[in-house]
Amino acid sequence: MEPLWKLLYLLEPAPVTLVLTAVAVTFGSALRALNYGKEMERNRDLSEASITLDRSQALMIPIMSSCSLLLMFYLFSSVSQLLTAFTAVASASSLFFCLSPYVMYLKSQLGLPDPFVSRCCSKSFTRIQGLLLLLCFGIVAAWLVSGHWILNNLLGISICIAFVSHVRLQNIKICAMLLACLFVYDIFWVFFSERFFGANVMVSVATQQASNPVHTKLELPVKIVFPRNLFGGVVPGGNSADFMMLGLGDMAIPAMLLALVLCFDHRKSRDSVSPLDIPSAKGHKYIWYALSGYAIGLVTALAAGVLTHSPQPALLYLVPATLGPIIFVSWIRKELAELWEGTMPDQNDKAHLTEV
Repeated sequence: MEPLWKLLYLLEPAPVTLVLTAVAVTFGSALRALNYGKEMERNRDLSEASITLDRSQALMIPIMSSCSLLLMFYLFSSVSQLLTAFTAVASASSLFFCLSPYVMYLKSQLGLPDPFVSRCCSKSFTRIQGLLLLLCFGIVAAWLVSGHWILNNLLGISICIAFVSHVRLQNIKICAMLLACLFVYDIFWVFFSERFFGANVMVSVATQQASNPVHTKLELPVKIVFPRNLFGGVVPGGNSADFMMLGLGDMAIPAMLLALVLCFDHRKSRDSVSPLDIPSAKGHKYIWYALSGYAIGLVTALAAGVLTHSPQPALLYLVPATLGPIIFVSWIRKELAELWEGTMPDQNDKAHLTEV
């Protein structure tokens, strides 16, 4: 156990930036999921655009994640180029998804003409969308060539936001079940996998570097990384110990909970355009309890890593810190049953939906 004064390291630029980035990405993912859901409801094609997990699907996520971990642990070198190609396509499409609303907003504000140029997958494709897609593939190509950690983070954040927007949870009951399973999953693969497989499977997979024809070794955007000396001369692609890292799952899974309670908050009060400005009829919004809990849990996980000088399963701290306050506050407000079972908006509710 390290002395407590070592916790002063958490005030360094790298940990502070990591925490602020993770909190911003988690909240941004939830907000984008809310906006995307309203867009799809207006267009009446929500079922085609997203997946709402039921109980069995939620239980399969830890099982499939464990199988994927073992596959990458034993066969990573054999499939690294295939993983790189798949990740490149997924990153480009995710980045396109994240940037599209801003590009469309600028187009409408500037009054730019945007004629349709083709149809792809039964959907119209405009000239601006085509240029944006080329830009996204250009950013992915730059990542492939340079392997820079900033580009890695940009693509990882895009994947996280796209995942949360397209994969939804129906209610707190399913969310609690999923978080509880992933809570055990994270603890086992970080703390106990070495006893069974001879190495820490989670850490080994997280720190492995893929190879491709352009760059000898490449960090896949399955995590966000920051140099421990953020203003020093740390070379991307060097020793992974020179970087602080946080897995995408440690942002995406809590963000699914945040997206769920943000939608619940929005259904409770739709009088304002922005959820940031909506006064709650029963006190503060659930989203702020969850977001505050996430920040506290993440700082606690980093502190535990500093004190024990060993990798920590972030979900060990994030799950109780985010789910606990939501359940407790909703129980106090007598809204737990409504959150627990979930309520789907009817057609009259959909008519009131407005774009954030």
